[in-house]
Amino acid sequence: MHHGDATGDKRISLALSPEMKQHQLSNMRSHVEAVRSIVGLIAGSDFGKASEIAHSKLGLTEEMKQMCDMFDNEKFKALGMAFHKSGDELGDVLLKKDITQSLEALSKTMGYCVECHATFRQ
Repeated sequence: MHHGDATGDKRISLALSPEMKQHQLSNMRSHVEAVRSIVGLIAGSDFGKASEIAHSKLGLTEEMKQMCDMFDNEKFKALGMAFHKSGDELGDVLLKKDITQSLEALSKTMGYCVECHATFRQ
């Protein structure tokens, strides 16, 4: 793991292969799309569908567990697991149909995104 680069980027490099880098970027784009969908569904009061998306696209599925376990960096792995667990928590909160609680849970989930992107780079 490298710290920083010639551009002054001090985030930790995960030193991924080109293939793994593209796979990881694709997953993160999918997460952003899921968040966008969830926000729209909350706005439309479709909490059930928002919950389904939170669990299936952000939650700690078996696929996501396996993916997180592939990384050597323990902090990255822990952040990934926490992010996905918070996706499941978000899905549960959404079923309460409470906008405030739902947005608080979504904010928690997105907080992991912010922390991870501030700490790591591909």
